[in-house]
Amino acid sequence: MIETAPVTEKVVIVGLINRNQNERQSREYLDELEFLVDTAGAVVLKRFTQKLDVPNTATFVGPGKLEEISNYVKVIEANTVIFDDELTPTQLRNIEKKLESKVLDRTNLILDIFARRAKTANAKTQVELAQYQYLLPRLTRMWTHLERQQGGIGMRGPGETQIETDRRIILDKISRLKEQLKKIDKQKATQRKNRGKLVRVALIGYTNVGKSTIMNMMAKSEVFAENKLFATLDTTVRKVVIGNLPFLFADTVGFIRKLPHGLIESFKSTLDEVREADILLHIVDISHPGFEEQIETVNTTLQEIDAGDKPTLYIFNKIDAFTFVEKDDDDLSPRTKENFTLQEWQNSWMAKNNTPALFISATQKENIVDFKTALYEQVKKIHSQRFPYNEYLYNTDWEKGEQ
Repeated sequence: MIETAPVTEKVVIVGLINRNQNERQSREYLDELEFLVDTAGAVVLKRFTQKLDVPNTATFVGPGKLEEISNYVKVIEANTVIFDDELTPTQLRNIEKKLESKVLDRTNLILDIFARRAKTANAKTQVELAQYQYLLPRLTRMWTHLERQQGGIGMRGPGETQIETDRRIILDKISRLKEQLKKIDKQKATQRKNRGKLVRVALIGYTNVGKSTIMNMMAKSEVFAENKLFATLDTTVRKVVIGNLPFLFADTVGFIRKLPHGLIESFKSTLDEVREADILLHIVDISHPGFEEQIETVNTTLQEIDAGDKPTLYIFNKIDAFTFVEKDDDDLSPRTKENFTLQEWQNSWMAKNNTPALFISATQKENIVDFKTALYEQVKKIHSQRFPYNEYLYNTDWEKGEQ
């Protein structure tokens, strides 16, 4: 039997320019959406944008733009059209009817990637719950008869329609999954309690900023890391020692703009590692053009999970990928981020307001001693309060062997 290579799915992406996101932001969001599509294993053929104050309640974009998208999809024979915001059930139904092709939104795409990345029973259960919560209000557009998965005989009540049966089945599944997650939460809480009073440090940050690379560097572990979004779903906890000072180091799931609320709820047990951490290492990709907005996204999510007031170190990673373009003396245009030197970044409002802030390259091992020293001091501060009679542990000469 001759094996044929899988056909790459061809995708068209659609976004808006409106009062909530200007043209630059819309372009960055679509860049990110294209990266999500690539992570999912498909390829983007074209992107469409439209200026609208608010999304069209019936079709998200205007009728003329939808006609333009429809003509392109039919000519190029694209498989899928993906919108950069969550679509309502009505919008999904109307758009599918017009385009006669598969239509997804950003939330659906993220859920698909999470489903692909989930490896453990914990992650799979969390993703499955989020998928069913997303599916429930959208049953009117589904073709699958869910009762077949349950053995249809005896499942349908008197006079019950197909949609009512499907809704009841999904509600039952959601209830069971929530019960499973409650058991997982208890197990995780017991595991955390068994770790004792060791200081806990959690890596947080936007997706694909290098958290897993830093985890591997610090813990000498082999956490999966690649240049894809959401490479890590499950929290990994390792014991790390700097000098003679031990502490727990946790790698967590990355955040992202427009993260579906259902995912935040579903991943409660994963995010508990962040809630219960003593110190947060907020990793930032300084080479990303929109890293300030990524910082804001992460901080907003931290507030949502009641973890916004913890001691935080800002670690600006990927300085090796940051491009510095020297500004010509005759150039009268305003300076941009690319015209700042690393020294200027270190002395900027960011370094002062988010003190301590460090600038490193995890892959090239640049400024790692400074990073470890700052982390050591933060851990020692908390450790000395918990174990006041263990001063003999503290060894400030450890970094000599790290040079």
